[in-house]
Amino acid sequence: MRPLLAIPPFPGARPPVFAEPGGAGCDDPDELLAALAHHRVGGCYWGAAVDGPAALTADNWPGAADPWAVLAKARSATLPADDPRTLLVLAAGVPLAHDDGGAVDRTTLVRLHLSNWQWRDPFSGRAISALQAIALSGFWRNLIDANRSIAAVLGFAHWKRPTVAPLLWNGRESPFRRGVPALGPTDKVAVWRSRLSTAQGRALAGHTVLEVEDGFLRSAGLGADCVPPLSIIVDELGVHFDPNGPSGIEQLLEHGRFPPELIERANALRQAVVAGGLSKYERGAATPLNRPGGGQRHVLVPGQVEDDRAVTSGGALASNLELLRRARAEAGPDAFLIYKPHPDVLAGHRKGLIADAEMAALADQVEYDAPMAPLIAMVDELHVNSSLAGFEALLRGKPVTVHGVPFYAGWGLTIDRGPVPARRTARRTLDELVAAAYLLYPRYLDPETGLPCPAEVLVQRLTGAAPSLDPGAAALVALRRATGRVRRLIKA
Repeated sequence: MRPLLAIPPFPGARPPVFAEPGGAGCDDPDELLAALAHHRVGGCYWGAAVDGPAALTADNWPGAADPWAVLAKARSATLPADDPRTLLVLAAGVPLAHDDGGAVDRTTLVRLHLSNWQWRDPFSGRAISALQAIALSGFWRNLIDANRSIAAVLGFAHWKRPTVAPLLWNGRESPFRRGVPALGPTDKVAVWRSRLSTAQGRALAGHTVLEVEDGFLRSAGLGADCVPPLSIIVDELGVHFDPNGPSGIEQLLEHGRFPPELIERANALRQAVVAGGLSKYERGAATPLNRPGGGQRHVLVPGQVEDDRAVTSGGALASNLELLRRARAEAGPDAFLIYKPHPDVLAGHRKGLIADAEMAALADQVEYDAPMAPLIAMVDELHVNSSLAGFEALLRGKPVTVHGVPFYAGWGLTIDRGPVPARRTARRTLDELVAAAYLLYPRYLDPETGLPCPAEVLVQRLTGAAPSLDPGAAALVALRRATGRVRRLIKA
């Protein structure tokens, strides 16, 4: 007998066993049926929406279709008792009969197909309840449903695709394309905007575009080094770093509800991120570094990639030099100013270098090597343009002065020097910001199982993970690093 719940066949996934015979069989049948109906899971719940017959039987039920779509128009169902779909019929409120004429016993069916199975968390291997297995299946269903209308995925480098594919899977395929296909009126296209050609951009005019960017806990390693993302953001409204228009995270922070259980979860996640020394690309020691300036007030100024869309989209200062000048002017001559160039700039891949003499005139120290997390832990405050380091500093209780307009500015948590949009009127707590930025907005992939996962799973993995590259990507990284060194020498 097969279990009612299954892990969807996400592309590239390596799922462990989800169900084994031998559960305790003591769950509340009504609670489990209500949970199945709420999450709309069971059977091939990732399948296409197909109308089924009004009178369902085991023979005419479309096996590869979403059972909840099939049940939507059903008026009756006749199935054998050992068919796990009997529970879906009961949960959907469709009259059920057994094909042998026997009586339908809800409690017996629930025990047979749910409670008498031992469910296992695929990420930890620990035993979980049937109710928790239903909720996890619902988590996967919500992700797949959000992708149903994606007809094409454009602009993704090949080395990114293995980890992005499961997060954009629509239940049928992860439709990576080179060109723009013929699109219907409800079709959407997911894009990595900076890699789109002009012709592709023109072809997408008038169609719904989903902007994809790296998540705020991306990986243990740089994208410039071809370490693929383990987290992405998919936004239909606009990108989070462009203050010229609303974005999904701005809408969450302006209008979202944050119930106590979500805030409790955000608080625990924030503590785990800080304890693990995590930042977007790095992990480092959670303990702060030694203070090079003794008793002086230490101010960190993180540089950015000057031609990155987070800088050029609007609201941000145009150059790292201007940021450093403003930080020195506001912090005053007595502050010990530490400037940290962006690693992609240091590697020679991107624009944003400041001449050594100008850095020496404004900064007391230029930090090249220390990971961001322990560096933030050591300083007293930060001055940022639109860098995510400002958000990561808020997690660690540091005052942050913002000269651009990142997503975390304007909610009462930062000192804002940039032109914050008048749309941002809500005042948020730190854990509400964390809930939006880490729990509600991004999507995450577990690097061990290849399955979409909650944020907490990725945080646990990143705490002990090391970036890995396939041989082709490793060769590309070596070439790019060599090219970057040449560029830096030429500019010097």
